[in-house]
Amino acid sequence: MRPLFALSMIAACSTAACVAAEPEPVREIKKVEATEANIRKAVERALPPLWKGLEGHNDAHSCFACHHHGAALVAFGVARSRGYDIPEQKLKEQVEFVAADLERNRPNFEKGKGPVAPGGGDTDNTGNALFALAAVGHKPDRATTAVVGYTLGHQKTRPYWSTLVRRYPTEASSFATTALNIRGLLAFRTQDQVERADARIAEAKGWLVETAAKDTEDRVFRLIGLHAAKAEPVDLKKATDELLNSQGKDGGWSQTDAMARDPYATATALYALHTAGGIAVENAEWRRGLLYLLGTQADDGTWFVKSRSKPVQKYFETGFPHGKDQFISCAATGWATAVLALATPAPKK
Repeated sequence: MRPLFALSMIAACSTAACVAAEPEPVREIKKVEATEANIRKAVERALPPLWKGLEGHNDAHSCFACHHHGAALVAFGVARSRGYDIPEQKLKEQVEFVAADLERNRPNFEKGKGPVAPGGGDTDNTGNALFALAAVGHKPDRATTAVVGYTLGHQKTRPYWSTLVRRYPTEASSFATTALNIRGLLAFRTQDQVERADARIAEAKGWLVETAAKDTEDRVFRLIGLHAAKAEPVDLKKATDELLNSQGKDGGWSQTDAMARDPYATATALYALHTAGGIAVENAEWRRGLLYLLGTQADDGTWFVKSRSKPVQKYFETGFPHGKDQFISCAATGWATAVLALATPAPKK
């Protein structure tokens, strides 16, 4: 059996030189009104390819993958809370797939090792797994307790958790790794782990407050991390404004200042602004971002983003569209689906 993230298909690079030079193309934005009916239609079109991509990945590999499972499980969790049809048995199977992968690696976690002994995997990957499981309400178990223990003992000499590799953009930001780990600790720590978890979260909060973000991925997860760590309102507002002010004229966000706007950066920014920054879905700037997502959804229900990482492992098909760009496009589609679902009123109880 393959270990957690051993076959992640987004490139593993140690330097920025590994990033492909070809830029994201400027895309046409269709005019789609942000009515509840149009938003619901967009979510309902996006869910089938997300399911297909997950099932195709699981058929090919036994490892959790942040680009297929991570954002998709967030999308399913939000969509379920908004009354969309999320088949419980299918969701249970996906959760069990992730939980089983963590359980296979539990002996390593309990020894303070990453999922690929003696190093690989690291807490950028396990943090993503806990974040995804928390999004669909998974309860703590032996494996999550072991992951929390591993997280608490990892990189103790620094006030944050760094990435192991450079898989742009999803595993290239220490802000993302830190925020995901904070959320994972809060969701899955046991009573015996609370004191140690609180101490590391406090250290991480200080680092998040004091450290400047360099790109959208940094800004997104800096805000998510500050919110999770219960930062002071003034620090949350500053981080929220910084992310909001980097929005483009077309309503979207770009991954870096040198790139064109794209659905991945836009969707993650909108998710963070609403769930961590307190920006209402009726806010004018947030609504412009929503229009960007509605206007860039492909006819097959997905959102295309061109990969900017050079692959280091053999390509495989999952059934999700866009060929060798499918992995970042799947992540973008998951986040975009979650954002559109957030814009849907919750069903009345």
